[in-house]
Amino acid sequence: MQALVIAAHGSHLNPDASDPTYAHADTVRETGAFDEVREAFWKEEPHFREVIRTLESDEVFVVPLFISEGYFTEQVIPRELRLEEWDPEKWDSDGTSASQVTLEAEDVGKTIHYCGPVGTHDAMTDVIVQRAESVTEDPDVGEVSASGDAEARRSISDGGFGLTVVGHGTERNENSAKAIEYHTERIRETDRFDEAKALFMDEEPEVDDVTDYFDTDDVVVVPLFIADGYHTQEDIPEDMGLTEDYRLGWDVPSEVDGHRIWYAGAVGTEGLMADVILERAADAGADIGDAVESVREATGLEAGAEPEPNAEPGD
Repeated sequence: MQALVIAAHGSHLNPDASDPTYAHADTVRETGAFDEVREAFWKEEPHFREVIRTLESDEVFVVPLFISEGYFTEQVIPRELRLEEWDPEKWDSDGTSASQVTLEAEDVGKTIHYCGPVGTHDAMTDVIVQRAESVTEDPDVGEVSASGDAEARRSISDGGFGLTVVGHGTERNENSAKAIEYHTERIRETDRFDEAKALFMDEEPEVDDVTDYFDTDDVVVVPLFIADGYHTQEDIPEDMGLTEDYRLGWDVPSEVDGHRIWYAGAVGTEGLMADVILERAADAGADIGDAVESVREATGLEAGAEPEPNAEPGD
């Protein structure tokens, strides 16, 4: 038997913080790829500390629903799961390349495959792009015709489309910015959008000045956060000038300094996130059958699709 544990932060203050975790767990559960699928949290119940001890399966895949490698993925989760043999060096990561480590939870006789966070997996790039498609309601947003003619670029305006991936950023953990920059660069290499840039809340370049960094008329803003909360629903919309008071809401798109800003909200709420969870587990050796294909078909993305430079119909 094999089990999947989705390890997320949760919140004592925001009752909606755990909603994406439960939604993605349900999607994975419906594929039938695992005998058991469990959610576990740091700030909510069920807690990290108990979850493995409640499973019947002898092989457990733990996927952190976090954006970057850092304090929670390298210290808190392994400690609370009581993975005594764990050491961050076992990931042998440069900050974005953590894959998995196989450890034994000897007190319960289980094999634990501890995976890297979803936020640094290559499949997250697809989720960011699909988030842009969702907010614009255009599956071809930013793309050009099959002819590659730049004048035929398919966008809602004639001034092109830009995309920014927004992260928290912090001087305390350099990996926080690495994940943002990694996916931004992958998107930039596809040439699908006229401009693709990484912006941050707490370091330069800041999302407050988003219109200073783009020449395109339209800009999609995708925050690389797992759940919508204080930062994505209050700070960022007000800082970008979408609204003077988040409680009054904002238009999508909103006109700011001569640009149309398409604010997408947290990427972690996109249904395709379940695919990233599955791919993390599969990379660690989980037998998931055709689960990835079924999730991608259900969310409108062809199974196995990868961003490719100059792929049709994009340029």
